[in-house]
Amino acid sequence: MDIALPTSMQTTFADALARTRDALAKNGFGVLTEIDMKATLKAKLGEDMEDYVILGACNPPLAHRAVTLDRQIGLLLPCNVVVRADPDDAATVIVEAMNPQLLVEVTGEPALRAVADEVTAKLQAAIDSLHTKVPKT
Repeated sequence: MDIALPTSMQTTFADALARTRDALAKNGFGVLTEIDMKATLKAKLGEDMEDYVILGACNPPLAHRAVTLDRQIGLLLPCNVVVRADPDDAATVIVEAMNPQLLVEVTGEPALRAVADEVTAKLQAAIDSLHTKVPKT
């Protein structure tokens, strides 16, 4: 099983990040956390890396259903979505959402399958929408 629902975009990092946030919102996800790995690693370790942001995305109704089925599932929430510059191609930004099917695999809780399927469909729709042309205003 793949751990990610991936795509890549030929755009700037700032545009990819903004479009990813918008795509998540349009599919019922709020961004609860944001970790700027580039800034954090530079500040804490003095290390340089490409643009890399982790968004902690949550769909409250689906998170509630999952936590109701398995209280420990909170250890795996929110769903992480990574927006990162491709270190091998400066014109490409990679967007990867955590594969929600991992929730079922990690916990072994078959009752989570329906929730994971719904989260997968919504995250995949968000990822797929990143390839839709955005009208210029």
